[in-house]
Amino acid sequence: MQSILYFGRSFLLGLRQPFKPRLLCACSGVPRTHPCNVGPAHFGDDAFFIVENEKRSVIGIADGVGGWRRYDVDPSKFTRSLMNNCERLARSTTADVLNPVGLLQRAYEQMMHLKNPLLGSCTACIVVMDKERKEVSAANLGDSGFMVVRGDVVVYQSQEQQHYFNTPYQLSISAGRNGVIQDRPSDADTATISIQKGDLIVMATDGLFDNMFQSQIVERLRLIDKFAPTYEGLKQAADKLAADARNLAMDEEYMSPFAMKAQHYGLNFRGGKLDDITVLLASVVDCWTDSVPSADTTNAPSQDKT
Repeated sequence: MQSILYFGRSFLLGLRQPFKPRLLCACSGVPRTHPCNVGPAHFGDDAFFIVENEKRSVIGIADGVGGWRRYDVDPSKFTRSLMNNCERLARSTTADVLNPVGLLQRAYEQMMHLKNPLLGSCTACIVVMDKERKEVSAANLGDSGFMVVRGDVVVYQSQEQQHYFNTPYQLSISAGRNGVIQDRPSDADTATISIQKGDLIVMATDGLFDNMFQSQIVERLRLIDKFAPTYEGLKQAADKLAADARNLAMDEEYMSPFAMKAQHYGLNFRGGKLDDITVLLASVVDCWTDSVPSADTTNAPSQDKT
């Protein structure tokens, strides 16, 4: 009798509680070159962060510009520093509303005001989920990006920003070097989207989006139980997406999204684009009913080749 009464009380309490969203996250990736070039929050020159607190969930991703190696500059240090700043600011802010452009601006300014600023450039994408408003606000600068998937339908996909082919918008610190593109956080494409329980957010660097079409990504998401998502299910799907993108990047006959864009610009190119790949999957779950861990920040590169 006690267990029946307990169940009934829990059920009624559940009915009275309004839906309060949070993000259950998992990340995977593959570095472009050395398989050991990974860490707790980076794959190659890509970096990411995940923050979960009472008011909001915040996720972000950045992709370093590899051309800096011509100047003996490690581009991964720039992306990690920017994402570390974003993570620290997102954790410490007490404001009721966190603007993703403002977060990116403050993180970037902290880098510029260092006594010895790190040189480099990167694209960046920030998504903030407000738990009270039940919506996500986003800022995307460059050719990383995100999708919001509801069931099998993409209800939103960010638009990449390019100055010209394969030259995305980017944040830079150049120490006066000529020819370095230097965009501003305020140049980011912004959006606000209402969310529902079961929605999936796919955030990734261009290593995913240059090699996989939207329909291919959505097909892989079917691995996830939308009604009862688990960290294991999200991690499996993220691993599969990263592995798929890597395999397609190495296929010289594949007409990839990147190859189609190249041909649009009059370039005779076919195949995938070999690059660092980072995939961050976030499922919108209920704080009250879904007792699962909220985030993964200890990742290893995918070893799945299927």
